[in-house]
Amino acid sequence: MQKRILGPGLEVSAIGMGCMGFTHAYGPAMDDAEATRALAQAVDLGYTFFDTAECYLGARADGSYANNEELLGSALKPYRSQIKLASKYGVQHVGHSLLTDCRPQTIRQAIEGSLRRLQTDYLDLYYQHRIDDKVEPETVASVMADLIKEGKILHWGISEANEAYLRRTHAICPVTCVQNRFSMMARWHEKLFPVLEELNVGFVAFSPLANGFLSDAFAQGEKFANEDYRNMMPQYQAESYAANQDLLALIRQLAKEKQSTPAQIALAWLLGKKPYIVPIPGSRKTKRIQENASAADLELSAAEIIAIDNALANIKMSDVFGGSPIKN
Repeated sequence: MQKRILGPGLEVSAIGMGCMGFTHAYGPAMDDAEATRALAQAVDLGYTFFDTAECYLGARADGSYANNEELLGSALKPYRSQIKLASKYGVQHVGHSLLTDCRPQTIRQAIEGSLRRLQTDYLDLYYQHRIDDKVEPETVASVMADLIKEGKILHWGISEANEAYLRRTHAICPVTCVQNRFSMMARWHEKLFPVLEELNVGFVAFSPLANGFLSDAFAQGEKFANEDYRNMMPQYQAESYAANQDLLALIRQLAKEKQSTPAQIALAWLLGKKPYIVPIPGSRKTKRIQENASAADLELSAAEIIAIDNALANIKMSDVFGGSPIKN
């Protein structure tokens, strides 16, 4: 797979692998053996960028506990020298809400736990999972600078960053990338692009398929497990399918023209927007993992990107899930 550079020098596959869904948010956690096979296939397909977090926890169908970092630590250990591992700190899930804690002592505890579970001496990339309004950005950045000096992390990033927070942290310890929600249905972070270019900061796009909706793989009335977050996402509500018909028609037509799939169009559009954007779609299905990887080979011209942008600006669509609320 083609490679991309995030920030000052973190080389990763053009499409990364979002691993949350193996254990969290999309129904019961996946069987470890099956997930391990899927991750091995991803490596074979050229994925070198794997994203997890300390809070991606869940229960398997048999009620046993599942930890995403432990899964990746075991499954990816044979490939550690070939891949880049990214994890996140500072968030706990309470129902469908988030509690933030980015105090220095909490970060210190978090990195030691992540390194142990991921069976590695260092992380290639370590994200602040969400901004914690109770802790000054300079304080967080100073801890990141210390972790880099100690060799426990090589790069750091911020998830759901805004310009003000990014500038303040970057002045203390250069940020390699932000990881923000971005898709054809969630474009509000485009205003950050000039700032990223000024500071030489990369952009990792999570939920690049709008939590799977842009894959066009789900029909109205699709049944999800009781624990699946998609049950409450606005784009998956019954009335949203009618509201999004023009959007789906657009990506279906583009897919037909390019002899590809709707998911590949949505990912190729992201890749074509900026050379420093790396989408990290997630899937449990090996067929989808392969489909997503192939999007790196689909090139959309600058003119095609502009035409898609213009179409998106004039298409009415439903609301899209914007993330779990932060509970103070």
